[in-house]
Amino acid sequence: MSTPAAAPAEAGADWRGRILHALAADAGQAPAAGARAAPAATIPPAVIPAAVLVPIVLYPAPAVLLTRRTDQLPAHAGQVSFPGGRISPADRDAAAAALRETEEEIGLPPSAVELAGPLPRHLTGTGYAIAPMVGLVRPPMALAPDPREVAEVFELPLAVLLDAAAPRQEEMLLRGERRRFWVIPHAHHHIWGATAAILVNLGRLLRAA
Repeated sequence: MSTPAAAPAEAGADWRGRILHALAADAGQAPAAGARAAPAATIPPAVIPAAVLVPIVLYPAPAVLLTRRTDQLPAHAGQVSFPGGRISPADRDAAAAALRETEEEIGLPPSAVELAGPLPRHLTGTGYAIAPMVGLVRPPMALAPDPREVAEVFELPLAVLLDAAAPRQEEMLLRGERRRFWVIPHAHHHIWGATAAILVNLGRLLRAA
């Protein structure tokens, strides 16, 4: 899978600086309301550590890369997610795990990603503590999704996250408990749950920068 031709260097540089500044300014700040985020010190030991990459492609109008999981996967089949997964004992840290999983899932090598910094950790209702790592990617890219795990790679315009009114919260009854969760609008995909909550945090810090 190939992406459009490279963007003008000046536009990418402007967004790169803005995103790096936003992440640096956000260090230690509180997560968005309802995002179920927590500092590492408060995460119970029984929770499974995981990491995801939040890849931002530096077009003149940047976009976030997302994946749709295949329908055959045993967990979260067909759902929208970031590339990522469990942190392995062999991984140096969460960033290394996110980069490894990204290369395995969509064929984007670590050398093509500039790590910009972390977003607040997110605790899921299924027992995972997700460490989101923002990565900056310059187009063009040649992606090779693993057909066993990834049905589709698509993009969400960053402009959606810069609109504070775009995300919405919904409710559902899950395992006898009423839960609220974020939903991010997209013309063709249902972006909700942990993925949407992480995107809400990203949008919040970019708007505040």
